Amino acid sequence: MSVASPPRQTSRPPAAAVVEERPLRHPDTASRSFMTRRGWWLVVLNFLIPGSAQAVAGNRRLGRFGLGATLVMWVVLVITLLFAILAPTAGLSLITAAWLPDWLGLLRPLPLLIVQGALIAYAVLWIVLTIDTLRLVRLVKTGTGARFGIAALAIALMVVASGTAAYAQSAVGSVRGGLGIFRATGPVVPPDDGYYNILLLGADSGEGRDSMRFDSISVVSINAETGATTITGIPRDMPEFPFADGPMKDRYPNGHEGHADPDCGWGSGINQLRTEVEVCQDGSELYPNAKSEASSPGVEATKDAAEGILGIKIPYYVFIDMHGFASLVDALGGVDINVTERLPKGGPPEGVDPHDVDAWAIGWIEPGQQHMDGDTAQWYARSRYTTSDFDRMRRQRELQEAILAQFKPDVVLTRFNEVVAAGTDLVETDLPQSLIPTLADLGLKAKSQPVQTVELTPAGGIDEFHPDYAYIAELIQTTLHPPTPTSSGE
Repeated sequence: MSVASPPRQTSRPPAAAVVEERPLRHPDTASRSFMTRRGWWLVVLNFLIPGSAQAVAGNRRLGRFGLGATLVMWVVLVITLLFAILAPTAGLSLITAAWLPDWLGLLRPLPLLIVQGALIAYAVLWIVLTIDTLRLVRLVKTGTGARFGIAALAIALMVVASGTAAYAQSAVGSVRGGLGIFRATGPVVPPDDGYYNILLLGADSGEGRDSMRFDSISVVSINAETGATTITGIPRDMPEFPFADGPMKDRYPNGHEGHADPDCGWGSGINQLRTEVEVCQDGSELYPNAKSEASSPGVEATKDAAEGILGIKIPYYVFIDMHGFASLVDALGGVDINVTERLPKGGPPEGVDPHDVDAWAIGWIEPGQQHMDGDTAQWYARSRYTTSDFDRMRRQRELQEAILAQFKPDVVLTRFNEVVAAGTDLVETDLPQSLIPTLADLGLKAKSQPVQTVELTPAGGIDEFHPDYAYIAELIQTTLHPPTPTSSGE
């Protein structure tokens, strides 16, 4: 007589127990209400903690990968936030690879390229996880009305998440492109007597560039400790100026007075130097290294002149193309200027009397407080037929200060790509990339301080026809290094 064997034991629990213990992974598909609630939960989990939906209800390997990527993202964001709050200069130095030695300068875009690639990969991962989450939801098992809502929410959250990552990588790309205006390599010149001095040039480089002259010439002096900024305006027609040591001083040891060549189209003013050096003469013989150092003979000659006039060292320049100046103002959302006199837009065509303003003006800038767009701001800086060059210098300085004031965090963040793109299009410079973190740190310090201006005009006590250059050099020294008050207050 055979004995019945006991029933085989299985380690697998009944299906009902599985559903009870792990309802997200093994749901009761017959319950539409439960499947609907489960669908909403999975979609929200996928958005809040990407990879979690797969970890609890789908492919665990994909879930672990998504959770790992999310953890890395949050760690990087926290570290970035800490750097931004506690050590912004160090953070900027790290991300721009300013710490690399000069001979590895061409690798400086690499960190930003890596960040861009990671953001693109994360955006793609979020799309993959969202599609897989919708698969796990089993929309056909959810309520008829809810299935469309669940799908719409999943797609909307995917667009928000992946779109944010895509925008972030675009912003990083803009930064990387913006860094292209700076020299990838090149030594950082130490401050001169406590100041970083930068020659700021403005001109319209549209048609007829061969005859382009620097209409706006100023020197920005930034205190290397405090960030305090002084802008010194040099009249474009300033005559008889001396040169600092260099090829132009060798050519004109007694200054530039009395030297002009009407046949070539240049005169004795400082704004004529580019034409003289690059159009009428072979500037590459005077400044053979200018091109390799991201400059030009005309700029270098103007640097030597500005150094001779002010008595300070000016190792760097920034050229602003007024032809694209309006785009930067528009990218910043406009600037606020208090207009003190009515100014015409436009200029007289050939053969038209410049004094007959009504015959050629294409519009007017009216007096009063104005929020200017790029076109109006450009004409505010250019207008000269009803006022003097000295008035125009003052207006240009007002615009410089207004633009600096508009570089507020909220403005830059909301218009980041536009600002960087506009700046890239209109700026040329020989500033090295390794100096960017230092200047950015000084710029943050400067935001809390007023910009000091010095105008070398009759209003500032300077003879416009025969300037006293010894007095100008002394004035600059006194301005940059004011005497320390004595204990008696004298």
